[in-house]
Amino acid sequence: METSMENIGTLEYVLDKYSKIWSWKVTGDRAVSMISRLVTEAWYGENINEIIIPDNLETVKQLKLIMDRYPLEILSKSIWQRKIVKTYAPKPTLPPIKLKLKRAKSGEQFRGKLLNFQKEGLDFLLKSSGNALLADEMGLGKTVQTLSYAATEKHTFPILVVAPLVTLNNWEREIQKFLKKKSRNGRIIDSESPSVTMIRTGKSEELPTSDIYLINYELLFKRDDDLAKLGLKTIVCDEVHNLRSKTTQKYKAVKKLAALPSILYRIGLSGTPIYNRGSEIWPIIDILKPGLLGSFKEFCEYFCYVNEKGKAIVLENKRASLRNELQKHVMLRRKKSDVLKELKDKVRYKEVIAADTDYYLEELNKIWQKVESEQKDADSEFIKSASYHRAIQSERQIAGIAKVPHVINFVKNIMEIEESVVVFCHHKVIHKLLHDSLQEFFPVSIIGGQSDSFRQNEIDKFQKGESKLMIAGIRAGNVGINLTRAKYVIFAELDWSPAIHRQAEDRLHRIGQKNTVFAYYLIGQGTLDDHVANILVDKSYEIDAIMDESAETYENKDKAELILAQIQDKIRSK
Repeated sequence: METSMENIGTLEYVLDKYSKIWSWKVTGDRAVSMISRLVTEAWYGENINEIIIPDNLETVKQLKLIMDRYPLEILSKSIWQRKIVKTYAPKPTLPPIKLKLKRAKSGEQFRGKLLNFQKEGLDFLLKSSGNALLADEMGLGKTVQTLSYAATEKHTFPILVVAPLVTLNNWEREIQKFLKKKSRNGRIIDSESPSVTMIRTGKSEELPTSDIYLINYELLFKRDDDLAKLGLKTIVCDEVHNLRSKTTQKYKAVKKLAALPSILYRIGLSGTPIYNRGSEIWPIIDILKPGLLGSFKEFCEYFCYVNEKGKAIVLENKRASLRNELQKHVMLRRKKSDVLKELKDKVRYKEVIAADTDYYLEELNKIWQKVESEQKDADSEFIKSASYHRAIQSERQIAGIAKVPHVINFVKNIMEIEESVVVFCHHKVIHKLLHDSLQEFFPVSIIGGQSDSFRQNEIDKFQKGESKLMIAGIRAGNVGINLTRAKYVIFAELDWSPAIHRQAEDRLHRIGQKNTVFAYYLIGQGTLDDHVANILVDKSYEIDAIMDESAETYENKDKAELILAQIQDKIRSK
């Protein structure tokens, strides 16, 4: 409908005075004379330039046809939008993916074992010819399923992975863990992994030959010309909801790269139900399977209404049909509840996130100088030991502060899944920073120093679902807290004692919790967080091991000295 064309009258949804039926009222001299000739069921209203039309599918279609040429000013916009939706039908352009998924066997380049539902995920990717949206809930191994596909399908390398900055290190680790190298002559080298190039700069320069390239969304548009020369075969967009706006530079860059003639496979990963929100799903599908949802205009006319801010929002009564359309042709989504039998009671992840290393190393230096002078002046073992402990606690606090902005981003991403989340931290200053920065989620708080009634009130709000986010001090209120509402626990800071972490997890995983609890341990890159993990149990790097074995706390003097030696080593190597 041309906006420059002049309205010939008005259209309003009204309760007809005589028939007591909801109908359409058209006013205006030209509009009345034209519509009375074209719509046979119309009758005159109370005034001379007024006509009443019954509200049914056929008359709405006729009205729409007329209005494409001769616009009316619509006085009942949202109702009209809802009604005309029914006059369209989506155009399925592709044969559906065979929904009966088998447990596919991964190729010899894959190292490791898939759970049964992950084998079905691999089968889905194979059946969708690698042009798909894998939308499993967070924590179900979308990365692993994608890597198993890369190791199984033919001609997948070189691969470009576009992901938020914070997840790139995780991709690098998972590639090393799950993929074996394939030599030029096709021989599998068990002891090696595919070569990975991490793109960290926006400066344009020729990229080395590599099996896999990793880049964050923000840098992509600066390097798209360099990437276009690599003969890429696969593009993977992790957290693909980053592409929900088609006007951004990152979207345009992905769209351009996905359209390269060398690209055979386009995979989007997202744990959030994007199709429930608004028209943001269209740009994403337009990259993965162009044409599936028609043009943007067709998609909006069929599935959406326009809200008061002018945004196209998927109609509630259309969500199921949109989901079905997506699941038939492009999307696989499983929730934890669908695959619960295969999951452990608790699933633990170690997530390396960015940290402000300049601040961290500067503060660490101050701590070290203070310890050195205290040790010189100490005239008893007790004073020496107390000085160690103060240093160790100070290091934990600066490690926490150094990663706070990245913890906040991580929590915001998790909050998109619309589940209840508990974030544990150790220091009051961190608690306050998190609480202030996450106000948009109306968080509730548990921290030392609250009255019993206030604390209970906060817990009740969380358990009733009135707030989806709780920020809790890791050592506060160990007794009598039951947080079975939550499915996710995030440790923003690591404590030296494994027992403390276990108790915190078990506040969620109590009788009454029917879900798997997902625990994320956020490790600040370049801080001693990874050393904390090592020290908690002898040299064991995996969080699982830290959590499942008993270990002494840092009160052990030898361990305290070892930690201090590592603090000193960290400063020297900067």
